[in-house]
Amino acid sequence: MPDKIKLALGQGATCSGCDIAVLDLDVELLSLFAIADLSFAPLATDIKYADVEAMADGEITICLFHGAIRNSDNAHSARLLRKKSKIMIAYGVCAAFGGIPGLANVTTTEKILQTVFQDTASTVNPEHIRPQTKYVSPQGHTLELPELYDEVLMLSDIVEVDYLIAACPPTREMNMQLLKVVLDFVQGKAPLPPKGTILALPKTMCDECDRTRPEKIIVDEIKSVDYTRIEADKCLLEQGILCLGPATRAGCNAKCMKANMPCRGCMGPTSAVIDQGASMLSAFASLLKTSNAEHLIPEEQIEKLMEKIRDPLGTFYRFTLPKSLLKKVVDDSNKPFTGAPR
Repeated sequence: MPDKIKLALGQGATCSGCDIAVLDLDVELLSLFAIADLSFAPLATDIKYADVEAMADGEITICLFHGAIRNSDNAHSARLLRKKSKIMIAYGVCAAFGGIPGLANVTTTEKILQTVFQDTASTVNPEHIRPQTKYVSPQGHTLELPELYDEVLMLSDIVEVDYLIAACPPTREMNMQLLKVVLDFVQGKAPLPPKGTILALPKTMCDECDRTRPEKIIVDEIKSVDYTRIEADKCLLEQGILCLGPATRAGCNAKCMKANMPCRGCMGPTSAVIDQGASMLSAFASLLKTSNAEHLIPEEQIEKLMEKIRDPLGTFYRFTLPKSLLKKVVDDSNKPFTGAPR
């Protein structure tokens, strides 16, 4: 093992909050940089793709790749860093499961461009000019933009992923756990976890939450967290607040619930759940007080209750639509849907 390993921070479609999460290691960054040289980090260093291409395959020890795969540049970056890295970690929920960018899968690229460059009144663009992937200027210079895919993908849809760390963004405690794994590996104290390991807990967020929860919860009203006085120690679901704790993997120390906010599901599903959104929808439906006879659920009553959820798809699939069984809306136009290159 060399004196120092090489670390890369790759990025796809991202808000770069995961970069800031790494900085949140604070003084522990000194421990990290004592064993690792930062070989690639677009937010922090002026290192080009050409510099990475010149590296030997596998020269980078660990790559933390955050962000979903939204366009051709994201895909190129993921494939290049996978080739040059021994270990590829899907870092943060966008890389792991699609995240917030994945909600673009409710529409198509054509409809997005139509809205932004033709229908909107917020941009002065009378000719409705759209960005082109390639443009040759009058001076003869060729300018290029990445191709926007018609489907937002997870990192694992493009390359092989060794480990996953979800959350939006990963917490300091999760980063400390990752740092310990890296330190132990570099110092020969312990091998790396088995490939495919999700650095979180196998139980659900409800098991990690300290709020008092009754044996059986019955909800007769769905309330908005914006206009509800939250009781600090009482289960949020019992208070009628839609909390995704029952269908979400633990490991963040239930930080949102401790701040009187419901779980939004950014840790992703447990290994026992195939579709996080469908699992939570089923769980929440079972809590609704819809009839005196438990086996009889009047459809009109269900519809009335569910209408209070302002954005059902964005609520139940906020972070995991590309991983879900839904994945992508069906394009109802006449244009054939081709998806994105995988």
